Amino acid sequence: QVQLVESGGGLVQAGGSLRLSCAASGSIFGINVMGWYRQAPGKQRELVARITSIRSTNYANSVKGRFTISRDNAKNTVYLQMNSLKPEDTGVYYCNVDLWSAAYSPLSSYWGQGTQVTVSS
Repeated sequence: QVQLVESGGGLVQAGGSLRLSCAASGSIFGINVMGWYRQAPGKQRELVARITSIRSTNYANSVKGRFTISRDNAKNTVYLQMNSLKPEDTGVYYCNVDLWSAAYSPLSSYWGQGTQVTVSS
């Protein structure tokens, strides 16, 4: 089995910063893409940022220039540094990891439990 443990959410004033972490553990042979999604109340879950195994990155237009995604392959961990936070960044942030549990196993997708980020104006 695979577990994703997220941390780093909280309450911050507009203009502030937060750093989210997501550590994967368990039966892991290799990790492909790691990403962060968020869901605001009454809205669909949306991609915030993703990073591939060769560290190619993609960002939602709304966070470009403010958020930075990175990964530590030795620790099976993905980070999201969030700067210049805005009230519209408020939501539950979910970690998503695509990985292989064993050699020759299919690529599977896993989700973290979510961490709340609240930005006050």
